[in-house]
Amino acid sequence: MNWRRVLQAHLGMLLWSLLVGLSFPVVGWISDPLPPLLLTSLRFFIASLALGVLVRPSFREWPGRLSLGLYAMMGLCLAGFFGAMFWAAHHATAVSMSTLFVSVPLLAFLLGCLAGVERLAWRLPSILVLGAMGALGLAWAEARQGQDEGWHFGIGEAVFFLGCVSSALYPVLSKWGLSRGLLSTSAAVRTFWSLLIGALLIGLAGLGIESSAALARMTWFDGLILVYLGLCSSALTFWLQQRATAVLTPGAVTAYSYLVPFVSMLLLFVRSPTHIDWEWLPGGLLVLTAMLLLLRNGVESPR
Repeated sequence: MNWRRVLQAHLGMLLWSLLVGLSFPVVGWISDPLPPLLLTSLRFFIASLALGVLVRPSFREWPGRLSLGLYAMMGLCLAGFFGAMFWAAHHATAVSMSTLFVSVPLLAFLLGCLAGVERLAWRLPSILVLGAMGALGLAWAEARQGQDEGWHFGIGEAVFFLGCVSSALYPVLSKWGLSRGLLSTSAAVRTFWSLLIGALLIGLAGLGIESSAALARMTWFDGLILVYLGLCSSALTFWLQQRATAVLTPGAVTAYSYLVPFVSMLLLFVRSPTHIDWEWLPGGLLVLTAMLLLLRNGVESPR
């Protein structure tokens, strides 16, 4: 495999982690009373519309039944994760959710091994464990700063963990489908179909448990934020993830989620320099070390 493609995939995932990290404070600017699941569905529809303009020539070749079924499973993974996240937000502590989310790269590695798209080797799991320790350190420091409730495991945490399994399964299904020729070789086409089906599933869930009339309270500013999130934090990020999935393994792709709390930490320091404290240092250094090792491992392996 061309090491330049591998390097481009890693650099793309670095951009992915930056965009995802920046999206969290932007989401906070949306008005509180708006229904989160329906907003996510609209956000995914916006992303699908933008990608649909790019993949329009590909509509001549619609996916077959097996391919469409696999895209449906990928969309179900997206719906499962976001649905579980929004539901668990009212039934679990932020520390518990942050800690459980650390499991996603390791889950992706294990599921990838079961699906035959990961190699059983010691190096990548070691890097993932190192990154997980760093992410846990950042979650602990954030909890200390915010005086949040501590860790416990209840129904909210159980539901969110199932959402984490769904999130880990998404790149595994993508890699498995690519290896068997069931999915398009175009990252934009794969992103389009998974987001479109995910938008439909999340929208149906939202209509079942949320009030669609609440969307009438959306302001023009909320609409602008939604368009930004749809284009930059959904269409672009999932395209970057799909492009990297064609080159990297699921464990390596999802490992960049460890950088998201690091980006959030940097944004916190910019907004409030008084929060800078030694408590953030161990986790931040471990995350950076893990990412450097991941990049080195990815570039050296093809050579």
